Amino acid sequence: MNLFKHIPNTITSTNLLCGALGVIFTFRGALDIAFYLMLAAAVCDFFDGFSARLLNAYSSVGKELDSLADNISFGLLPAMMFHRRLIEGGITGFVAYIPLIICVFAAIRLAKFNVDERQSENFLGLATPACALWCGSLIYAADHGVMSFAMMLHDTHIIPIASIVLALLMVSEIPMFSLKFKKGSSYNRVRIYFLAMVVAVSIATLILKINWSYIVFLSLTCYILFNILLTLFTLRIVKKDK
Repeated sequence: MNLFKHIPNTITSTNLLCGALGVIFTFRGALDIAFYLMLAAAVCDFFDGFSARLLNAYSSVGKELDSLADNISFGLLPAMMFHRRLIEGGITGFVAYIPLIICVFAAIRLAKFNVDERQSENFLGLATPACALWCGSLIYAADHGVMSFAMMLHDTHIIPIASIVLALLMVSEIPMFSLKFKKGSSYNRVRIYFLAMVVAVSIATLILKINWSYIVFLSLTCYILFNILLTLFTLRIVKKDK
Protein backbone atom coordinates (compact mmCIF):
# COMPACT_ATOMS: atom_id res chain seq x y z
CA MET A 1 0.00 0.00 0.00
CA ASN A 2 1.45 3.36 -1.09
CA LEU A 3 0.95 5.72 1.84
CA PHE A 4 2.51 8.63 -0.07
CA LYS A 5 -0.54 8.96 -2.30
CA HIS A 6 -2.60 9.96 0.76
CA ILE A 7 -0.33 12.88 1.70
CA PRO A 8 -2.07 15.50 -0.53
CA ASN A 9 -5.53 14.59 0.80
CA THR A 10 -4.23 14.65 4.36
CA ILE A 11 -2.91 18.17 3.83
CA THR A 12 -6.23 19.18 2.24
CA SER A 13 -8.08 17.78 5.25
CA THR A 14 -5.85 19.88 7.50
CA ASN A 15 -6.87 22.90 5.43
CA LEU A 16 -10.51 22.07 6.11
CA LEU A 17 -9.84 21.56 9.82
CA CYS A 18 -8.13 24.96 10.07
CA GLY A 19 -11.13 26.58 8.39
CA ALA A 20 -13.61 24.87 10.70
CA LEU A 21 -11.60 25.88 13.78
CA GLY A 22 -11.41 29.40 12.41
CA VAL A 23 -15.22 29.56 12.26
CA ILE A 24 -15.43 28.37 15.89
CA PHE A 25 -12.99 31.04 17.07
CA THR A 26 -14.91 33.63 15.04
CA PHE A 27 -18.07 32.71 16.97
CA ARG A 28 -16.07 33.30 20.16
CA GLY A 29 -14.95 36.73 18.93
CA ALA A 30 -11.29 35.68 18.61
CA LEU A 31 -10.80 37.09 15.10
CA ASP A 32 -7.02 37.22 15.51
CA ILE A 33 -6.83 33.45 16.00
CA ALA A 34 -9.32 32.96 13.16
CA PHE A 35 -6.99 34.89 10.84
CA TYR A 36 -3.99 32.82 11.90
CA LEU A 37 -5.97 29.68 11.12
CA MET A 38 -6.92 31.14 7.74
CA LEU A 39 -3.22 31.69 7.00
CA ALA A 40 -2.50 28.10 8.05
CA ALA A 41 -5.26 26.90 5.73
CA ALA A 42 -3.72 28.92 2.88
CA VAL A 43 -0.35 27.27 3.50
CA CYS A 44 -2.03 23.84 3.41
CA ASP A 45 -3.86 24.81 0.22
CA PHE A 46 -0.53 25.57 -1.42
CA PHE A 47 1.22 22.43 -0.26
CA ASP A 48 -1.58 19.98 -1.09
CA GLY A 49 -1.29 20.90 -4.76
CA PHE A 50 2.50 21.02 -4.57
CA SER A 51 2.68 17.57 -2.97
CA ALA A 52 0.18 16.15 -5.48
CA ARG A 53 2.39 17.30 -8.36
CA LEU A 54 5.57 16.15 -6.62
CA LEU A 55 4.22 12.68 -5.81
CA ASN A 56 2.04 12.43 -8.92
CA ALA A 57 -0.83 11.64 -6.57
CA TYR A 58 -3.74 13.20 -8.41
CA SER A 59 -7.25 11.84 -7.83
CA SER A 60 -10.84 12.87 -8.50
CA VAL A 61 -11.53 12.53 -4.77
CA GLY A 62 -8.68 14.92 -4.00
CA LYS A 63 -10.02 17.46 -6.47
CA GLU A 64 -13.48 17.46 -4.90
CA LEU A 65 -12.09 17.43 -1.35
CA ASP A 66 -9.95 20.46 -2.18
CA SER A 67 -13.00 22.45 -3.27
CA LEU A 68 -14.97 21.45 -0.18
CA ALA A 69 -12.10 22.45 2.09
CA ASP A 70 -11.59 25.75 0.27
CA ASN A 71 -15.25 26.68 0.61
CA ILE A 72 -14.99 26.31 4.39
CA SER A 73 -11.61 28.01 4.83
CA PHE A 74 -11.92 30.66 2.12
CA GLY A 75 -15.69 30.99 1.74
CA LEU A 76 -17.45 30.46 5.05
CA LEU A 77 -14.64 31.67 7.33
CA PRO A 78 -14.15 35.15 5.80
CA ALA A 79 -17.93 35.58 5.51
CA MET A 80 -18.35 34.80 9.22
CA MET A 81 -15.46 37.10 10.15
CA PHE A 82 -17.10 39.99 8.30
CA HIS A 83 -20.47 39.10 9.86
CA ARG A 84 -18.94 39.03 13.33
CA ARG A 85 -17.26 42.39 12.84
CA LEU A 86 -20.58 43.95 11.81
CA ILE A 87 -22.30 42.50 14.88
CA GLU A 88 -19.50 43.80 17.12
CA GLY A 89 -20.00 47.23 15.56
CA GLY A 90 -23.65 47.20 16.56
CA ILE A 91 -24.90 46.57 13.03
CA THR A 92 -27.78 44.09 12.99
CA GLY A 93 -30.63 43.11 10.71
CA PHE A 94 -30.32 42.32 7.01
CA VAL A 95 -27.09 44.28 6.51
CA ALA A 96 -25.20 42.08 8.98
CA TYR A 97 -25.90 39.00 6.83
CA ILE A 98 -24.77 40.45 3.49
CA PRO A 99 -21.22 39.04 3.96
CA LEU A 100 -22.64 35.52 3.66
CA ILE A 101 -22.77 36.19 -0.07
CA ILE A 102 -19.01 35.55 -0.05
CA CYS A 103 -19.59 31.93 0.99
CA VAL A 104 -22.21 31.37 -1.72
CA PHE A 105 -20.18 32.92 -4.52
CA ALA A 106 -17.02 31.14 -3.35
CA ALA A 107 -18.86 27.84 -3.82
CA ILE A 108 -19.95 28.91 -7.31
CA ARG A 109 -16.41 30.01 -8.17
CA LEU A 110 -14.93 26.70 -6.99
CA ALA A 111 -17.52 24.69 -8.93
CA LYS A 112 -16.77 26.69 -12.08
CA PHE A 113 -13.03 26.23 -11.60
CA ASN A 114 -13.41 22.44 -11.45
CA VAL A 115 -15.07 22.29 -14.88
CA ASP A 116 -13.38 25.25 -16.63
CA GLU A 117 -10.44 24.09 -18.74
CA ARG A 118 -9.39 27.69 -19.45
CA GLN A 119 -7.87 28.13 -15.98
CA SER A 120 -4.92 25.77 -16.28
CA GLU A 121 -2.29 28.56 -16.05
CA ASN A 122 -4.13 31.62 -14.77
CA PHE A 123 -7.48 32.30 -13.13
CA LEU A 124 -10.69 33.77 -14.43
CA GLY A 125 -12.06 35.74 -11.53
CA LEU A 126 -10.59 36.26 -8.09
CA ALA A 127 -9.31 33.06 -6.46
CA THR A 128 -11.03 32.16 -3.19
CA PRO A 129 -7.81 32.15 -1.07
CA ALA A 130 -6.97 35.67 -2.27
CA CYS A 131 -10.50 36.85 -1.45
CA ALA A 132 -10.39 35.29 2.02
CA LEU A 133 -6.95 36.62 2.89
CA TRP A 134 -8.01 40.11 1.79
CA CYS A 135 -10.96 39.93 4.20
CA GLY A 136 -8.93 38.45 7.04
CA SER A 137 -6.01 40.84 6.68
CA LEU A 138 -8.39 43.82 6.50
CA ILE A 139 -9.88 42.93 9.89
CA TYR A 140 -6.53 42.04 11.46
CA ALA A 141 -4.91 45.23 10.14
CA ALA A 142 -7.80 47.29 11.46
CA ASP A 143 -7.29 45.79 14.92
CA HIS A 144 -3.50 46.25 14.92
CA GLY A 145 -2.95 49.35 12.83
CA VAL A 146 -3.98 52.95 12.40
CA MET A 147 -7.03 53.97 14.43
CA SER A 148 -8.76 55.60 11.44
CA PHE A 149 -8.47 52.29 9.60
CA ALA A 150 -10.25 50.52 12.46
CA MET A 151 -12.99 53.14 12.57
CA MET A 152 -13.59 52.64 8.85
CA LEU A 153 -14.82 49.08 9.45
CA HIS A 154 -17.52 50.32 11.80
CA ASP A 155 -19.09 52.17 8.88
CA THR A 156 -22.42 50.58 7.90
CA HIS A 157 -21.44 50.41 4.24
CA ILE A 158 -17.78 49.36 4.00
CA ILE A 159 -18.01 45.64 4.78
CA PRO A 160 -21.32 45.00 2.94
CA ILE A 161 -20.07 46.79 -0.19
CA ALA A 162 -16.71 44.99 -0.02
CA SER A 163 -18.55 41.66 0.34
CA ILE A 164 -20.63 42.27 -2.78
CA VAL A 165 -17.64 43.47 -4.84
CA LEU A 166 -15.51 40.49 -3.82
CA ALA A 167 -18.36 38.06 -4.54
CA LEU A 168 -18.78 39.49 -8.05
CA LEU A 169 -15.02 39.43 -8.67
CA MET A 170 -14.87 35.73 -7.80
CA VAL A 171 -17.37 34.78 -10.52
CA SER A 172 -16.24 37.39 -13.04
CA GLU A 173 -14.44 36.69 -16.31
CA ILE A 174 -11.58 39.02 -15.41
CA PRO A 175 -8.22 37.25 -16.00
CA MET A 176 -6.18 37.04 -12.80
CA PHE A 177 -2.60 35.83 -13.14
CA SER A 178 -1.38 33.07 -10.85
CA LEU A 179 2.06 33.12 -9.23
CA LYS A 180 3.11 29.85 -10.84
CA PHE A 181 6.03 30.56 -13.17
CA LYS A 182 5.96 28.52 -16.37
CA LYS A 183 8.65 28.38 -19.01
CA GLY A 184 7.74 30.54 -21.99
CA SER A 185 4.68 32.07 -20.30
CA SER A 186 3.85 35.61 -21.40
CA TYR A 187 2.77 36.35 -17.82
CA ASN A 188 6.18 35.67 -16.25
CA ARG A 189 7.19 39.32 -16.61
CA VAL A 190 3.91 40.41 -15.01
CA ARG A 191 4.54 38.03 -12.12
CA ILE A 192 8.04 39.47 -11.62
CA TYR A 193 6.65 43.02 -11.58
CA PHE A 194 4.05 42.03 -9.00
CA LEU A 195 6.57 40.26 -6.74
CA ALA A 196 8.83 43.30 -6.94
CA MET A 197 5.89 45.44 -5.85
CA VAL A 198 5.24 43.08 -2.91
CA VAL A 199 8.88 43.46 -1.86
CA ALA A 200 8.56 47.25 -2.07
CA VAL A 201 5.37 47.19 0.02
CA SER A 202 7.06 44.92 2.57
CA ILE A 203 10.08 47.21 2.88
CA ALA A 204 7.88 50.31 3.22
CA THR A 205 5.78 48.57 5.89
CA LEU A 206 8.86 47.60 7.89
CA ILE A 207 10.38 51.09 7.60
CA LEU A 208 7.14 52.73 8.74
CA LYS A 209 6.81 50.10 11.50
CA ILE A 210 3.28 49.21 10.47
CA ASN A 211 1.77 45.86 11.45
CA TRP A 212 2.82 42.98 9.15
CA SER A 213 -0.80 42.31 8.14
CA TYR A 214 -0.70 45.45 6.00
CA ILE A 215 1.75 43.63 3.72
CA VAL A 216 -0.92 41.00 3.03
CA PHE A 217 -3.74 43.51 2.70
CA LEU A 218 -1.92 46.02 0.50
CA SER A 219 -0.34 43.32 -1.69
CA LEU A 220 -3.71 41.69 -2.36
CA THR A 221 -5.35 45.07 -2.97
CA CYS A 222 -2.65 45.88 -5.53
CA TYR A 223 -3.04 42.41 -7.05
CA ILE A 224 -6.78 42.93 -7.59
CA LEU A 225 -6.41 46.47 -8.95
CA PHE A 226 -3.45 45.47 -11.13
CA ASN A 227 -5.44 42.70 -12.80
CA ILE A 228 -8.46 44.92 -13.36
CA LEU A 229 -6.32 47.67 -14.90
CA LEU A 230 -4.43 45.14 -17.02
CA THR A 231 -7.74 43.79 -18.35
CA LEU A 232 -9.01 47.30 -19.17
CA PHE A 233 -5.71 48.15 -20.88
CA THR A 234 -5.86 44.93 -22.94
CA LEU A 235 -9.46 45.59 -23.98
CA ARG A 236 -8.52 49.11 -25.04
CA ILE A 237 -5.71 47.80 -27.26
CA VAL A 238 -8.05 45.21 -28.80
CA LYS A 239 -10.64 47.88 -29.61
CA LYS A 240 -7.97 50.07 -31.23
CA ASP A 241 -6.80 47.17 -33.38
CA LYS A 242 -10.35 46.64 -34.63
